[in-house]
Amino acid sequence: MVKIDLITGFLGSGKTTFIKKYVSYLVGKGYNVGILENDYGAVNVDMMLLQDVMGENCHAEMVAGGCGEDCHKRRFKTKLIAMGMSGYDRVIVEPSGIFDVDEFFDVLHEEPLDRWYEVGSIISIVDAGLDRDMSRQSRYVLASEVANCGTLVMSKVQDASEDEKRSTIEYINEVLTEFQCKRQFGDDVLEKNWDDFTDDDFEGFMSTGYKLNDYVKLWFKQSDVFNSVYIMNKVMPQERLETIVRDIFADKIYSDFSFWGNKQQEQEVTMLTPVKAIKGEDNIITQREKAGRDLFSTAVSKVRQPIESFFNWLNEKTNIQRAMKVRSTFGLLVH
Repeated sequence: MVKIDLITGFLGSGKTTFIKKYVSYLVGKGYNVGILENDYGAVNVDMMLLQDVMGENCHAEMVAGGCGEDCHKRRFKTKLIAMGMSGYDRVIVEPSGIFDVDEFFDVLHEEPLDRWYEVGSIISIVDAGLDRDMSRQSRYVLASEVANCGTLVMSKVQDASEDEKRSTIEYINEVLTEFQCKRQFGDDVLEKNWDDFTDDDFEGFMSTGYKLNDYVKLWFKQSDVFNSVYIMNKVMPQERLETIVRDIFADKIYSDFSFWGNKQQEQEVTMLTPVKAIKGEDNIITQREKAGRDLFSTAVSKVRQPIESFFNWLNEKTNIQRAMKVRSTFGLLVH
């Protein structure tokens, strides 16, 4: 049977960073590893972050969200069936930060997964500076993620004081008590700088298993409580943003203005766009250059149009991003 590990933790806790280290160790030991990114959001950023561990003995699959919880669960099962026939020695599941661990066990108890997979380790990642300002639903998710884990691993310990780490463990224990779970954590929490992980640590992760504990189930619809938010981490004055937006959306076909010219120099890329008519150009020059310009513009358009069609289709199917349909500065800022 294929060993399957579950790595849980809130968004930003360090799940993906941990998986990169864990997978690198497994691949180094000769294991054939499959990673399943199981997210409710329509965009899975973690898949991009895992690219540097992909290779001959490590492949990643994704379950895209945005289709409802029941549909998402079916996709999760279907993807596990496909991965079960791919010859992996170990499958590692990284769920969303709001994952109810019951779903993991429920799916693995269904045919044919109950004959193909064996739960290896459940590892829960918690930030040493865990935010205490949580809704009841978020506290339930935290309890669900840590109640059954074989090992609770604290992240970012080098940035936290001893008091902060103790406070985080106390808070986790309070949340477990809130949902009537008898499990409590103490010295069994792994508090270690991840750069100092040893082979013994990784071997421990492989064999830590899981611990079944009862807790009160809190029923709620995740889409009613949690939402995906996209953040552009770029500090920019509003006046500058409005200027750029006006330039970009003034003509959505052509982009040969100074903004993109600067970006090409910064990122060392070449941007090819259809030739834009030059206002005030002498008619003789326009006629002389017409054939060459038309031929170039046609070539660029033939490359561009299939790409635009693909992203159009992707946007329509997933609602990933609607900014492409905005036609005004105000509309973009509202979006």
